[in-house]
Amino acid sequence: MSDKKYFVLIENGEDTATVFNSRQARGAALKAASRGHTDIRLRERGTNRVHVFKGWREQVAAPKNGPDWLGDKVWRSNVKKQGIEKL
Repeated sequence: MSDKKYFVLIENGEDTATVFNSRQARGAALKAASRGHTDIRLRERGTNRVHVFKGWREQVAAPKNGPDWLGDKVWRSNVKKQGIEKL
């Protein structure tokens, strides 16, 4: 049995068609941040919880042991949890 959970991205107070899956809400928020979202609200499917995060991404130097096709700079995403809201 898989421990994956599904998180629906909320924008402007409405569910979007974007769904992230991860074991934890933070993993789903990191995926949203890597796509450029900054105010991240994720509704956990099957529950009445909305996880709220602030997200950002920054360009950093690529790891030295990275593959040749990677390039000199890569995007690194980060999130900070603001809390949980109940619907």
